[in-house]
Order: sequence, then C-alpha cells, then structure tokens
Amino acid sequence: MTDTVISSATREVVIGFDRPFVMIGERINPTGRKLLAEEMRAGDFSRVEADALAQVAAGAQMLDVNAGVPLADEPALLASAVKLVQSVTDVPLSIDSSVIEALEAGVDAYVGKPLINSVTGEAEVMERVLPLVARAGAAVVAISNDETGISTDPDVRFEVARRIVNAASDYGIPAHDVVVDPLVMPIGAMATAGRQVFHLVRRLRVELGVNTTCGASNVSFGLPNRNIITGTYLAMAIGAGMTSAIMNPLHAEVKAAVMAADVLAGNDQNCAAWIAEHRDRSTLGADRTASGGTAPGERPRRRGGRRALTG
Repeated sequence: MTDTVISSATREVVIGFDRPFVMIGERINPTGRKLLAEEMRAGDFSRVEADALAQVAAGAQMLDVNAGVPLADEPALLASAVKLVQSVTDVPLSIDSSVIEALEAGVDAYVGKPLINSVTGEAEVMERVLPLVARAGAAVVAISNDETGISTDPDVRFEVARRIVNAASDYGIPAHDVVVDPLVMPIGAMATAGRQVFHLVRRLRVELGVNTTCGASNVSFGLPNRNIITGTYLAMAIGAGMTSAIMNPLHAEVKAAVMAADVLAGNDQNCAAWIAEHRDRSTLGADRTASGGTAPGERPRRRGGRRALTG
C-alpha cells in the first residue's frame, strides 16, 4: 500500500492504491487560453476564482495551478494565484511550473503540503527541484522523460522514473511522496500510446510502489468527440492501477467514466460516491420499477422485438 498525502490548511487528500481516484482540476492554466492569459497578465484573477470554484463544485478533490503566461512575471503571478485559490477553497493544490523560481514562489505562498508539478529525469532539473521538494516537505510529480526526450519505449520511461525515485530518496524524499507521470501521448499520433501507459502504470505500481498521474486530455488531442476518448482512457488506466489525473471535472462524460471505473475497481466503498452523484436518477428508476410503469413525464417504452429466452 502506498499513500501520498497532500494537504491544505484544513483538508487532506490521499492519493493511494485501492483508494478512490483523485481528480486534479486542470482549468487554472493559461496555456492555450488566450483570454485567461491576458487577464492574469493584467492582474485580473476573477476567471481563476471562477474556475477554482466550478471545478471543486464538479467534484475535483485537488486543483492544479499554473501561471505560465509568456512575457509576464511568472513567480509573482503563481504566488498570487495560489493565494487567491486558497482564499476561496480549501482543497489542496498542485503547484505547476517548469520554472524553478516560480515553483519556489508558489510553494512559499502555499499553506499546507503541496504537490509540486514537476521534476523530470534531467540531472540539472533534479538538482534544482528536489531540494525544494525536500525543504518544503512536499510531494512531487515525476515526469518520465530526461535529456534524451520522451522515449517511445515504455520500459525506458520506467527506468527514468526509477532514476527520479532513487534521486528523490537521496534528498530524503520517500517514494510515497513521488507521483509518477508516465506521459500519455496523443493516441491519434501514436496508436500504442494507451497500451504504453497501461504497461507502465502496472510496473510503477508493482516494482516501484509509487502512485501515478497524467495529463489526461493529452490522449485525445486532435480527435473528434474527445471527452469519450479521454473518459475511456482514464477508466482503463484506473483498471491498470493509475491513482490520479490532472483532468477537467466539468466534462460530464469524463467524470462519469472515472466514477464508474472506481465502482468497478472496488475503490468506491458501497458505491457511495456513485449513488450520491446519481441519486435523483436512481430514485427515478426505482419509482418506475416499483410502479411497473413509467415515472412522471416519461414516455412508455414499446414492448416488442425478441422474446426473452427461458430455460
């Protein structure tokens, strides 16, 4: 069993084996969002606040906060965004940047134990990021690429992850505080992208005993009806042992797939979360069954077609 505990000032979230899947809201990220980037550059965080509240209301247990606005003071923006989000919600945060100075500013502004997103297998990056993780007593996302880039061989990516876990240990960071991102590629460009991640997640769980995450929307990039692809991918990843993802909980199909996979994996005890989410519809179905007919407002179903087989 591996548990990664992330906390705010008043709430803990545990990412772990045989625990409910943790949805980390992805929306507070100006990448590809021109209007949000312009607003953040101008010091307007109203959309950040709205995105934070909407994602938590939709069921996100954590939020990823990124302030990577080109030609802006990213450390100052990230610190401001972290403070603002913590003022409107108590869910723990993933502090997201590829700039070490921004990570430092975000961590300094944070109250609690954050998830630092991220460190790669590049020696220089590990030497800069891992001391920050250790000093902050934080957990860290380990992205399985290094100086050679992203390998198309999942076993090479596994060895990069192993190297990061070992390097983290040298800084006193336990394996349970390293959450590995096996790097899902767009399935439209690489037909084996899904299989590679499922293979990697199983090895990471069994051989390294670490939790896993991913940028879920990457898998469906460039395809139509993306939410179905993303939701199905996450359900299959949960079946392989993935324990969290940076995703959009506002996409109903994706969220439903995650919750259903939790039920089928036995991670939603007594199906409590599923029942709470779908109680109204469950009650409607129960009323229809009990009455032997249709619920108010429903059209009756035609009875026809094949007869049921009997023994």
